[in-house]
Amino acid sequence: MQAMIYEGPYRVSVGTKPDPVILHPNDAIIRVTRSAICGSDLHLLHGFITDTRVGCTFGHEFAGVVEEVGTSVRTLKPGDRVVVPFNISCGTCFYCKRGLTACCENTNPNSEMASGVYGYSHTTGGYEGGQAQYVRVPFADVGPMKIPDDMEEEEVLFLSDILPTGYQGAEMGNIQPGDTVVVFGAGPVGIFAMKSAWLLGAGRVIAVDSLEYRLDFARQYAQVETLNFKDEENIVATLKERTQGRGPDVCIDAVGLEAEGSALHSILGVKLKMEAGSPTAINWAIQSARKGGTVSIIGVYGPPWNMVAIGTAMNKGLTLRMGQCNVKRYMPHLLEHIRAGRIDAKGIITHRFPLAEIPRAYELFEKKLDGCIKCVLLPHGHA
Repeated sequence: MQAMIYEGPYRVSVGTKPDPVILHPNDAIIRVTRSAICGSDLHLLHGFITDTRVGCTFGHEFAGVVEEVGTSVRTLKPGDRVVVPFNISCGTCFYCKRGLTACCENTNPNSEMASGVYGYSHTTGGYEGGQAQYVRVPFADVGPMKIPDDMEEEEVLFLSDILPTGYQGAEMGNIQPGDTVVVFGAGPVGIFAMKSAWLLGAGRVIAVDSLEYRLDFARQYAQVETLNFKDEENIVATLKERTQGRGPDVCIDAVGLEAEGSALHSILGVKLKMEAGSPTAINWAIQSARKGGTVSIIGVYGPPWNMVAIGTAMNKGLTLRMGQCNVKRYMPHLLEHIRAGRIDAKGIITHRFPLAEIPRAYELFEKKLDGCIKCVLLPHGHA
């Protein structure tokens, strides 16, 4: 099969790999019909996630058709169309029983930090990802969701990660009716967090980013107010001025460890890697939020440490909530939002590429060229 191949920091290619095979009776083999490049893949590409091995295949957002199932699989059969959560979860462990599929203890037993994840380094289990023509899906009765017959793959593709992640980010904000919500980062996850904030009762939503084309997209797609932090002398002071001097009720960090905005953290965390990425977005969220407010963190950060303003958070009485998304618990609910037209998930796709052009797709997405919001890959080359 053809698959994306990681060649080292900042280098990807397309090459031939053996077709995946059933390794366990609970496995399924999926023929990937749609895959996507996620901002989290750029953290791998840039060398921020430990134990990302040369030769591996990225990709944790994918949908496709079941080709083959193991002898124990009961809920799927060849020919079923499915969308697959990025978390690989067993469904029966301590965490899965509590709906915390992002913490499954059986799919990534070598780490206490996360469940297994497709295409996300050996720190999350070393599973091959979905930026390929085929992928092996463990615990096939647990994760995949069948795609309704009257829906297209692209309508539900982002149920695999970024839509539930954005929704969980808003949900963790404990938004009360009329609250002011600030979302740091107007990428795909941030945009879905903005849409979700409205659904959960926000009275005002403000997007913060540095790229005008992304802010323009956020205004049109999510009907939010926008602020370009590069135009502001002090973005924290500006946010307080816009919110009666107190600060927003809820701040959502949808940026993660490659945040811009602080020369110190960009040098220490991004260039020199002396801390685990740049905590600029977290710190802005903590500094901006009103006393007694909530900070929700869905941007990806790695170990071991960051210079986070935890003392400010403590003295302001903030609630901090964070975590990888427990995708499975949100999929049915968000499917209904898509069906009802409240969320046009497909509407954030700006570019589509055949798998053969994946180096170009990564370049465009990484460098934010040509107004790119979200890239979708067509592994078998058809529209």
